[in-house]
Amino acid sequence: MCQLGNEVMVIDKDEDSINNVAELVTHTAIVDVTEERDLKSIGLGNFDVVIVAISSDIRASIMATVMAKEMGVPKIVCKAKDELQAKVLYKIGADKVVFPERDMGIRLAYNLASENILDQINLDPEYSIMEIVTPTNWVGKTIIELNLRAKYDITVLAVKTPSGLKVMPSPNYKMQEKNILIIIGNTDKISDIILQD
Repeated sequence: MCQLGNEVMVIDKDEDSINNVAELVTHTAIVDVTEERDLKSIGLGNFDVVIVAISSDIRASIMATVMAKEMGVPKIVCKAKDELQAKVLYKIGADKVVFPERDMGIRLAYNLASENILDQINLDPEYSIMEIVTPTNWVGKTIIELNLRAKYDITVLAVKTPSGLKVMPSPNYKMQEKNILIIIGNTDKISDIILQD
């Protein structure tokens, strides 16, 4: 976030954890997130976004989320270890809940299952954005010839070529060997395409 020009404050009650990230962020504070007066002392309510990256201590995660909400933070993003914790966090005011370990595990599994899948972002249980190597049976054919939307329920968002990135290629774009495609669509159908290649 700092590299994107934002001011970032990291808080933790463990001094070693703070020292490990101090050079990467704008501000740090040694604070117990379960103590309301500590959070008020750093002006938590003045932040645009609060990320509660505690999943192992459910009580601390809930307390920090509730207090951030009560202090008027406009957007609260929380880390959860399971669906039950996520459900509780949403009910008490989290705007978004993420599962970094699970999501990274899924991305790694897809990457290991096929050399053609380079990266993946799950949008929901059914749909993903994937970065794949052009399947060999697509090489030399245009997007319209492949009939990707009707046949596979996928859309090519961009193509990475040696000469650069082509965003929203035309239906007449001819697929080239070893180009990287960024596609969106049904996760299972994309996987079927990759595994057939």
